[in-house]
Amino acid sequence: MKGGGVIRAAGGGAGGAGLLRTRLRLPVVLLSCSLFFLAGFFGSLLFTQDPEEADMPVPRERLLEAAWPEMPYGESGEAAPSLIPYQILSWQPRALYFPQFATSEQCENIVKTAKERLKPSTLALRKGETAESTKGIRTSSGTFLSANEDPTETLAEIEKKIARATMLPRNHGEPFNVLRYNIGQRYASHYDAFDPAQYGPQKNQRVASFLLYLTDVEEGGETMFPYE
Repeated sequence: MKGGGVIRAAGGGAGGAGLLRTRLRLPVVLLSCSLFFLAGFFGSLLFTQDPEEADMPVPRERLLEAAWPEMPYGESGEAAPSLIPYQILSWQPRALYFPQFATSEQCENIVKTAKERLKPSTLALRKGETAESTKGIRTSSGTFLSANEDPTETLAEIEKKIARATMLPRNHGEPFNVLRYNIGQRYASHYDAFDPAQYGPQKNQRVASFLLYLTDVEEGGETMFPYE
């Protein structure tokens, strides 16, 4: 019984395998024929069609890089990247703080260069305002000083660094307005930009202000941005 059982099991297994091969033979043949037909069809298209007749795009000759000259560095461009650390103080109004932006020596040079030129600060008047009606709004003393007026070339270096920090070209800036505030002096709340509706037509407009503190004091001297 055991021997017969083993033989039947082996014979049945062989017969089952043979039946399985018989069932798969026809689909395999059909699939192979289909693949050969598709390969021949697309192969004939590839070797016989004309790109113009088939309305296929013809690759154009690429322009050489030499045809496009290199662009020179802009006013604020540099040969190598540099990092200027900063801290975000506020988004509305947008205010950034750049620690140690200028060295002590640079600050002293600016103070010495501007000291002999300081005069009482003036105020841009709006329509209907007079010097008498605006008295007390701005009580500091100051002067305008451009980089080419500084024999130490300190302002030129500061100007370049400001251009890098703000990503605004150097030639878009005004001369430096160096100011001195004695104890009790101030500049009341104001806008640095000039509204044409209040100040008349403007040839240009201020889009950003950069404040550089040249000296330090134990108390006071801060700049406030009141919410309006």
